Amino acid sequence: MKTETVLLGDIAYARSGDKGSSANIGVIVRKEQDYSVIKEQLTSERVAAFFSKLQLRGVKRYELPNLWALNFVLEGVLAGGGSRSLRTDAQGKALGQAILEMKIELPDANTK
Repeated sequence: MKTETVLLGDIAYARSGDKGSSANIGVIVRKEQDYSVIKEQLTSERVAAFFSKLQLRGVKRYELPNLWALNFVLEGVLAGGGSRSLRTDAQGKALGQAILEMKIELPDANTK
């Protein structure tokens, strides 16, 4: 099967927020057929590797098939959270935008 490499943001949008020292990121696809693509390719391991420079402790993935969405909890990614972290941005709001830069292999039938 022929595929095309696209940015995750081409097929999905994201919402994120902070939860103490951790953050969550919800990734929601725009078309139902793309849910199987992100379910296969957006693994906990791949998300952990993508954010590895932030030295997180782990990633948990939750599937929400009725919403065509995945939710990720990035444990320890905020290094203590808002008031305790020495990071310039100790909030989780920007992480959703960052994940949309991941590359996804999309079957040609799904491309724009």
